[in-house]
Amino acid sequence: MRQVRLSEVLGPAFLDLARDVFRHGHTHYDLAGGRGSLKSSAVSLMVPLLLVQHPELHALVLRKVGNTLRDSVFAQYMWAVDRLGMGKFWTARLSPMELIYEPTGQTILFRGADDPMKIKSIKAPFGYIGVTHFEEKDQFAGREEIRSILQSTMRGGELFWNFESYNPPVSRDNWANADSAEDRPDRLCHRSTYLDAPREWLGETFFAEAERLRTVDERAYRHEYLGQAVGTGGNVFEKLEVRTITDEETAPLDRIFQGVDWGWYPDKFAFLRTAYDRARERIYLLDEYYVNRTSNRDTARWVLERGYQDYPIVCDSAEPKSISDWREAGLPARGAVKGPGSVDYGFKWLQTRTLVIDPKRTPGAWREISRYEYERDRDGRVISGYPDRDDHAISALRYAYEPVFLKRGSGA
Repeated sequence: MRQVRLSEVLGPAFLDLARDVFRHGHTHYDLAGGRGSLKSSAVSLMVPLLLVQHPELHALVLRKVGNTLRDSVFAQYMWAVDRLGMGKFWTARLSPMELIYEPTGQTILFRGADDPMKIKSIKAPFGYIGVTHFEEKDQFAGREEIRSILQSTMRGGELFWNFESYNPPVSRDNWANADSAEDRPDRLCHRSTYLDAPREWLGETFFAEAERLRTVDERAYRHEYLGQAVGTGGNVFEKLEVRTITDEETAPLDRIFQGVDWGWYPDKFAFLRTAYDRARERIYLLDEYYVNRTSNRDTARWVLERGYQDYPIVCDSAEPKSISDWREAGLPARGAVKGPGSVDYGFKWLQTRTLVIDPKRTPGAWREISRYEYERDRDGRVISGYPDRDDHAISALRYAYEPVFLKRGSGA
């Protein structure tokens, strides 16, 4: 077997990921990226090496539809073992589809999830299936389907690795995008684009095609090449930045704005604490209280315990008694001014600012904002106006910034 340095064949954007994989830093690895991001190549290079390092392991590579295996992942893995300099030690079989590592008899099995009974009946000749790879994760029915398969494979051993690779779907509320945004301590999420790949690996034609699309259809470029969930044109809020927000980056921000939308059930009560970076026109969502069936006394106690009585709180003025309850509890609450056109103008003002959202800090607001879309008629045309549903955190955000967007000189 000729010696090949992993750094010579693995994209540089994946070297830190590979270190985590080989020391078993996590069980689950989520790899997302656009065209040419090398994510599938990276997985196909790491899986054979894991088997060589662990002689008791076998691997299972899956796609949603079985007849797509041969010309996609099967060919990809054959390329990988050859690129690693170990091609002559692996034997390929088509029925059943598998790669066999001849020195030990370990196998990389390839199956389609469209035949779940065959997956459940898979038995390794020895050892256990310790590595799984779900290619094109978004094509599976959902987390439930993937979890069901893993329940059949993740048993009989101590060490397991699960890889899930995909191009993010265009819609932010697609299950795959939402699933990847969920914080899990046992999972490492990795994002890459073609810009992370060595230029000579992809070729000048690839870069030229990407640049051409960028100039003629920037939205399609961001989705196809940068792997961004840019929406379908129906998203009300498109300037979103979904990521971890650190205390260090928000500490210098002293323009704090807070809002409340009253609710009981099924409507949510929503309190939002935010910070505004006026120079960069960015709104940071810092914290939320997003609950059902909670009294004014208890919601006020939560705000007081957090010390959030330090800045004014603008509330939905439709419930003056609730505002009075909060003021009696010691909170600086006041009703929103509202008025003709204030709702539409408030939405427009927010749409022109970047909303920085950390799903771990404000999960309710993240779900509402990322999924909030214009309604459409029966022909699929967008209907003007903003939907009056699933918008409790959004309303709290709009009330919070009413003192800003109603001030002269702060235009949308």
